[in-house]
Amino acid sequence: MARFEAIAIGCSMGGFSALKRLLGALDRGLPQAIIICSHSSSEQPGILAGLLDRRSALPVVEARERCPVSPGTVHVAPAGYHLLIEQDRRFALSVDPPVHFSRPSIDVLFDSAARAYRDALIGVMLTGASSDGAAGLATIRHYGGIGIVQDPDEAEAPAMPQAALDLAGADHCLALARIAPLLNHLCHS
Repeated sequence: MARFEAIAIGCSMGGFSALKRLLGALDRGLPQAIIICSHSSSEQPGILAGLLDRRSALPVVEARERCPVSPGTVHVAPAGYHLLIEQDRRFALSVDPPVHFSRPSIDVLFDSAARAYRDALIGVMLTGASSDGAAGLATIRHYGGIGIVQDPDEAEAPAMPQAALDLAGADHCLALARIAPLLNHLCHS
């Protein structure tokens, strides 16, 4: 069995384009669950998941309350809710106040995923215009997970990956085009 069980991905400004490229380059048979938190301006249910499903090598669904985190599936945080992963590896949705002016918050997802998966989690921080996710990536690395950050110099919005590097550091800091090949390698090792 592969060491890693899940991949948590966070992004904001420029994230849709980055996610399309990343998800399209992942192996079709990847057994890990992928959980995405993207700051989205759309409040319509399922819009982001539907758009990403057209470009992804893996099926993409919107995460739902109390549903299990499914291997080989991309789960997207619904707009307007914090997405958490409980210890039994089921999703929980919350309408708690925004974190870093965002709901869903990347920090909330990363923190709960780190506690549920510990060293079997990979955290990925992509383009974005805030510091959301930096503390969560530090939590992932604290629990023994791997932290991957998009190179801020080539990100559409460098603030988020730079904040992650400044606060959490990274096991890998790469151009977007190199992240999917690394994930494929880590997940099949």
